Amino acid sequence: MDDQTHADNERVAMLRAVAEDVRDDSSESEQLAALLYRVSDLYDPKEETTPEDIYRNMRTILRVSEQGGLPERGED
Repeated sequence: MDDQTHADNERVAMLRAVAEDVRDDSSESEQLAALLYRVSDLYDPKEETTPEDIYRNMRTILRVSEQGGLPERGED
């Protein structure tokens, strides 16, 4: 493993650990955790994502949240 790969793996682990630390029952903490996890995907060699993908994904999450969230399963 080269130095860059090692640094990227450490970055992934750190971002995902912080995401777990900030996650709780509030929608804001869930959104922040989701953002951190998605950003960690940029450094994970097993993931294929771009900053644009992350932006679009987070924009969708925020829009759904602003509209009151997703309906519960079974609700129409």
